[in-house]
This record gives sequence, structure tokens and C-alpha cells, in this order.
Amino acid sequence: MIHEELQQTEKLAIQVGRKLQQLEQENQSLKEDLFSLRTKLEDKERSLEDFKNQIKIAKLVNSIPVEDMESAELREKINNYIKEIDNIIAYLSE
Repeated sequence: MIHEELQQTEKLAIQVGRKLQQLEQENQSLKEDLFSLRTKLEDKERSLEDFKNQIKIAKLVNSIPVEDMESAELREKINNYIKEIDNIIAYLSE
């Protein structure tokens, strides 16, 4: 009787050990997933900030009064620089 109970207890201990190992692996996997998602979120937040800055720059460029041809050329150059910066950011994000 005691021998049977001891065997039963050993079986339960083995099952608990397996379950613990499984939960530890699952926990590690979830930690890795969380880290990955946090990294992606930070990237998205950076992209959002870049986009907000682009909007601010575009508004600033559009607010430059067009008095003569030089202002229009300056506005065009700034817009081209913004596009180039966007391309570089997109390239670096890949």
C-alpha cells in the first residue's frame, strides 16, 4: 500500500516536472515574442514620429510665401530633400 502510494507520488512528481519544463519553455517563448513585439512597436512609433515631422516640415514649406521665382525654387528643393530623406529612412528601415 505504501509502495503503491510512493509510486503514485513519483508519477505525479514526474508529471509535475514535465509540466514545469513545458511552462518554462512556453514562458521563454512568450518573453521572446514580447521582446519582438516591443521592438516592432518602437519601430512603428519612430516611423510615426518621422511622419509627423514630415508633416510639420511640409506645412512649414507650404507656409513660405511665394513672392518670386526663388521662393518657388526653394520650396521645390526642400520638397525634393524631404523625398530623399523619406527614401533613405525607408531604405534604412528595411
